[in-house]
Amino acid sequence: MKNKGVNRRDFLRLSAAAGAGVVLTPGAAASTLSNPTISQKSDFPKRTLGRTGLQLPILSMGVMRADNPNVVRAAYNAGLTHFDTAHGYQNGRNEEMLGNFFKDKPRDSFTITTKGGFQYPLKDSFETEYTELIDLSLKRLQMDHVDIFLAHGLQSKESFDDITNPRILNVLKKFKAEGKTRFIGLSTHALKPAQIDAAIETGVYDVILISYNFKLDNLKETQEAIERGVKAGIGFIAMKTMTGAVEDAEGKKKINAQACLKWAWENKNIATIIPGFSNFDELDECLAAGNNPSLTAPEKNYLAMLCNQEMLFCQRRGKREKECPEHLPIPDLMRAYMYAYGYKNANLSKDTLMELDLQNVANLCKSCSGDCKVKCTSGFDVARKIAAVTPVLQVPFILFT
Repeated sequence: MKNKGVNRRDFLRLSAAAGAGVVLTPGAAASTLSNPTISQKSDFPKRTLGRTGLQLPILSMGVMRADNPNVVRAAYNAGLTHFDTAHGYQNGRNEEMLGNFFKDKPRDSFTITTKGGFQYPLKDSFETEYTELIDLSLKRLQMDHVDIFLAHGLQSKESFDDITNPRILNVLKKFKAEGKTRFIGLSTHALKPAQIDAAIETGVYDVILISYNFKLDNLKETQEAIERGVKAGIGFIAMKTMTGAVEDAEGKKKINAQACLKWAWENKNIATIIPGFSNFDELDECLAAGNNPSLTAPEKNYLAMLCNQEMLFCQRRGKREKECPEHLPIPDLMRAYMYAYGYKNANLSKDTLMELDLQNVANLCKSCSGDCKVKCTSGFDVARKIAAVTPVLQVPFILFT
């Protein structure tokens, strides 16, 4: 493969991003919007999260990228009551931050989702290790239970074994029976409506967290599957609504976040959305949308203009690993690229890459000699994006602690 990687300036920028957590303005910075709303408490519309009965504001907080409790405080004071984290976010520091913030807050004034991943196929020690995982999450959160616990990032091959496996279902039900979580569910980036049908068939999952945005090329099928899930009592939470946070393939032009959020809220089957804001400017933009959630005609036209444009959101279509002579996990590599160049979060990008356990990173595409065999339906220059994101792994570890 030809050398299409990041140059020294970009590499240093990524390195600085790793140390700060994000390239965007740090969370402690004041909002620069002309009409900031973070000082005002809002009464957002609420929707019911399926059979859980939880009444959630349509706007929640995805805490994944946030590393400043002042941003969490501003969101909470502004009227957000649901917060989404995960066992692996920031190597556990994300849960610890939330635990320290909420330890003196009334427990009925907020709800918490955390998530735990696992390797599939399951190891013999799965049950023991997964129990240790949720126990550690609860310790970090300083809580005796979470409101929702999700099996994290289920990718589901055609058999959907990771959704229907009795061992997974049994351990999740055990967590619920023991009071470690009030409700259970799954999260997925895989964009497969059939996953929802598989979850419905189990009769076990209360909640599904899914990628949902205006760019989905299987939107009709996804919406129909969500409708079936809602009828079965499952509550739906949306993520990735901003398609990578930028509107161009190079990650240079910020997307209209308000338009993206409003578009997703038009589906009444989406109970709440968890945008991953990490500073006051981003929070303020989300609050502005939540306070005026109706999608305007100009916003509709704007999103329509972007529908056929290459962006950073990977549709995860087709058999990309089979097309690739190296059998690389193409969708996950594209997601890492999105985190680095869209979210401007080198930490998260590196964590994603490390989870892939890539071998011989410096020569990932050696078999193709610059002629990439992967033909992306979204128009991604896959080889260039792989070359541009893998240097994130070279950022010194000290910057990620």
